[in-house]
Amino acid sequence: MTSFLLDLVKGPPEPRTVIVVDENGVGNPQQYVVRPRHLVWLVAGAACALALALVAVVFLTPVRALFVGPDPEVFRAAAQQNAVRAAALEDSLALQNEYLTRLRYAIVGELDTTAADEADTEPGVLAAEAPPLEVPAGRSADWADHQQPALALGRLAADRRARGEDRVVEAYLASLQFPALPPVQGFTARGFDAARGHYGVDEAVAEGTPVRAIGDGYVVSADWTNDGGYVIAVQHADGYLSVYKHNSRLLKTVGDRVRSREAIALSGNTGEITTGPHLHFELWRNGLAQDPRLYLVGL
Repeated sequence: MTSFLLDLVKGPPEPRTVIVVDENGVGNPQQYVVRPRHLVWLVAGAACALALALVAVVFLTPVRALFVGPDPEVFRAAAQQNAVRAAALEDSLALQNEYLTRLRYAIVGELDTTAADEADTEPGVLAAEAPPLEVPAGRSADWADHQQPALALGRLAADRRARGEDRVVEAYLASLQFPALPPVQGFTARGFDAARGHYGVDEAVAEGTPVRAIGDGYVVSADWTNDGGYVIAVQHADGYLSVYKHNSRLLKTVGDRVRSREAIALSGNTGEITTGPHLHFELWRNGLAQDPRLYLVGL
């Protein structure tokens, strides 16, 4: 067949007569007039049509990815989206690290005053209402930020409305109602003293006394610490955090939701810094320690 086609093409351009005869000699021979030039054009046209069909399949169907790879625009859009997500994740991690740092200092009895949130304090409130005190040895010069009242009690409702804190996100937790009942009924063995690093009050009670949450919230920490023994911390609405130390037993775990006056621990005498059975109670707001005696009745 190849030699036959070559003879047609290489020969003169005049028409050729092709006689088709059965191999066994049966039947009448068939004669065809073939023009070599037309035959060449026919083959060339068929080849072009086949090539166009292949190009259409490659560029207009998903098969394209097998030959030329994915669209660069897809990679560019994906890279931009990943960059935005990475930046958002970095910001989220930074905020979480800052929050965890404040919470850790609040629980173990130390304070990084340089990380205090200054947005919720008003210039002049502290200086005007608390006389300047000498800075104790080994303490930061910013310890006075926690001198009381760190936020005037009578201004809480007005400040909350002014800053628009009655947001939908806070609807999950009821705001603390002040003055509130104390977590235990005992007598105060030591009061709030920010100048000496005592950011709460010590309530002397019998070991095993139920320790109750001062309001609705979520448990954000429930673990053993060297200084405070068994410590549990509850996050409340409006930026409040209550911390309960030196317990003999914890009744809640991290993530539990607690209601106001619900028992969350049993008082004890655990930890290195303790002189007898008592509850050390702290109240923080947005990184600033508050004197619980200004917020609770019976202390």
